[in-house]
Amino acid sequence: MVTTRSSIYSPITLHGRRVILRTMNELDYEGWREVRVRCHDWLVKWEPRSAHSPSLAEDQRSFVSRCAVRERERQMGTAFGFGIFFGGRFVGEITLSSIQRGPLQSAFIGYWIDEAVAGQGLMPEAVVTILQYSFESLRLHRVEINIIPRNGASRRVVEKLGLRSEGVAERYLEIDGAWEDHARYAITAEEWGDRAPELIANWILPRPS
Repeated sequence: MVTTRSSIYSPITLHGRRVILRTMNELDYEGWREVRVRCHDWLVKWEPRSAHSPSLAEDQRSFVSRCAVRERERQMGTAFGFGIFFGGRFVGEITLSSIQRGPLQSAFIGYWIDEAVAGQGLMPEAVVTILQYSFESLRLHRVEINIIPRNGASRRVVEKLGLRSEGVAERYLEIDGAWEDHARYAITAEEWGDRAPELIANWILPRPS
């Protein structure tokens, strides 16, 4: 179920079964920072970063700047970044990035979640929610998720959803200062059309009482 506002300056909110995905602003800083600081060691080892770059800045000015960049990307249609909220609390982020139009009509999904709620099925739910938005609202044709092979927690997300494996891309992305192989997963609009009723029923629609 997708809810959007007509103005490009209004937040986009997507609803899963338990999670809400919402574009973020400066008012989300304190919740975001609390999770980032508490889960620093859990998160930073998996994040894209060159060998000579600092880890993600966690001060308020940098956060507000990133929100502004995300808003510009959203207006241009090149990327959509969402905070993941569960029980009214910020618990992670999910992004649809590098959106290509023309003959490709493709994008990439990236995500991270608070260690305290990992393993509860919130991230698979968030992924299905953003896939629905990707294929049914943005009309993309292909979405990829690329994961370091040894990141078992992240791989379990796509495996729970049964996304198609496309093998391993060697030294695909620089992560925490090292070039890392990535296991590649993808889903196309045709596959979404076949699997949407199952995925939506399992992860978005309310459970039968």
